[in-house]
Amino acid sequence: MALSSNQEIESRGVTVDAAVNAGLERLGVGRDRVKIIVIDEGSRGLLGIGSREAIVRLIVTPVEEAPKPPVTPAPVREAPKPAPPPAKPIERPQARAAQPVDDEDEDDTSSSSEENLDAEQQTAIEVITELLDKMHVKGQVSGYVTEPDDLTGQRVNIIEIKGDDLGVLIGPRGETLDSLQFLSRLMVAHRLHRRSNFVVDIEGFRQRREQALTRLAERMAEKARQRGEPIGLEPMSAYERRIIHMTLRNSADVYTESAGEGKQRRVRIIPKK
Repeated sequence: MALSSNQEIESRGVTVDAAVNAGLERLGVGRDRVKIIVIDEGSRGLLGIGSREAIVRLIVTPVEEAPKPPVTPAPVREAPKPAPPPAKPIERPQARAAQPVDDEDEDDTSSSSEENLDAEQQTAIEVITELLDKMHVKGQVSGYVTEPDDLTGQRVNIIEIKGDDLGVLIGPRGETLDSLQFLSRLMVAHRLHRRSNFVVDIEGFRQRREQALTRLAERMAEKARQRGEPIGLEPMSAYERRIIHMTLRNSADVYTESAGEGKQRRVRIIPKK
């Protein structure tokens, strides 16, 4: 089949390479005869949810002709170039003032308007209900919005799951619940095309955990005062670290900071000198 030099097609596949190979087979040419433009790299999603195919555009390039002998141009005298203007001094951004809570523990407030909170809550309820159905877990899903945070003024959606024998969704120290929250946040963000920061709770687990962490923060702060040295707590999620920070933010003789990376990130309670 004769191909015109400007023929182009779009091709799809599980990966970019698969999409390219499928397109080359349709065109009947080698990879060196086409220009490849990646339109969408695709995504496998999480647990098969939210996956999409890769999309590429293949443009057939013309066959190169034999090169002609180069023509040597006559030498041309160049006029002297003017001296370049003096370089302007580089303006460096000013450092931001230190925050009382490390930036990683702060949530995005861009989705805290009343309209955005309503849309996020409705979508989160739909997504989590679908997930429970796929896992064959029976539970009732509902949501409400918290009162404004007394530090940031931010309001957050709490998505509650109620039912019998839901311990399997909580897991040790809430690790399974954290994973369910992470997955559902990704799916809601994909549908709404913006970041989602709602909290998923099961049978009041988060509230009980918050009370336990508040008591832990107060006990460890007292121990740090008595010893006169910093005390590091166990690794926690950003949500749990924030509870520790909030509990001790007004303390007159200790302050908190987060240290470590990834899942090993933890709060340190440090006596003021």
